[in-house]
Amino acid sequence: MIGLLQRVTHASVQVEGNIIGQIERGILVLVGVQKGDQPDHAGRLAKRLLGYRVFPDSEDKMNLSVQDVDGGVLLVPQFTLAADTRKGTRASFTSAAAPAEGLQLFTQLVSEVKSQHRHVATGEFGADMQVTLVNDGPVTFWLQV
Repeated sequence: MIGLLQRVTHASVQVEGNIIGQIERGILVLVGVQKGDQPDHAGRLAKRLLGYRVFPDSEDKMNLSVQDVDGGVLLVPQFTLAADTRKGTRASFTSAAAPAEGLQLFTQLVSEVKSQHRHVATGEFGADMQVTLVNDGPVTFWLQV
């Protein structure tokens, strides 16, 4: 599983013009599921996302996690993260998980994060979404488990 984590001051996701998820200070995570990902990957990614130190401490060093600052978590499924872009000018999605498998693992990730953190919002799997964010820093990390 892939988590593209971005530290944000605000983020939201809309479907058909309606905001379905939004957070203030926290992390926006675009989530990709690949073939071969297993259920335990969702738990490991949840633990890494919630514990990854991306917020500044009193000395302005990135030593605090989203849990430490009681920030929001916005999880947005994005199958294009699994794209193979090594050749040509058009991505191949052969490494992406099948939709049913992707939905199952994304749902499991959401459940894992919600069981450990109270400020969680999500996008909608398979929907055409518009994501708005203010990347703080900018700070962006690619996490893969």
